[in-house]
Amino acid sequence: MGEKFYIVGESILSEAMKKTVEVKNLLKSGQERQVKEAVKRVGLSRSAFYKYKDSIFPFNEEEKKELVTLSLLVVDRAGILSEILSTIANHRVSVLTINQDIPLDQVAHITVTIKVDKMSIPLEELLEQMKKIKGIRRVKVITKSFKSK
Repeated sequence: MGEKFYIVGESILSEAMKKTVEVKNLLKSGQERQVKEAVKRVGLSRSAFYKYKDSIFPFNEEEKKELVTLSLLVVDRAGILSEILSTIANHRVSVLTINQDIPLDQVAHITVTIKVDKMSIPLEELLEQMKKIKGIRRVKVITKSFKSK
């Protein structure tokens, strides 16, 4: 059986644990490139960092956002992906991933995962707008991850 994890409040974490998270954030963001420099910057020993680094993770607010994965079947036409992305962007929707297959018989499959927590219109309306783009044969929702806020 694997290790168990718990969500706990920051107030009960040791200073070394909190600083380990700071070091991980510095490295992830590129503000520091080496562990040696990052631990020095936050005032943590390397041994403490290595002790906790694989066991402590910040609770990421992004994990609470609403994600939708769409499947599109589109005609192979120059600029169609750009139109799709413009339609999405016009409604304050962030694109997280795009996967486009090689067209077969002049038709391509596109999968797009979007973050819709700040979307300015209902999802159904966005889908209807996308269906109106010339060359889109099908738009459907594959998955929705609506997590608590």
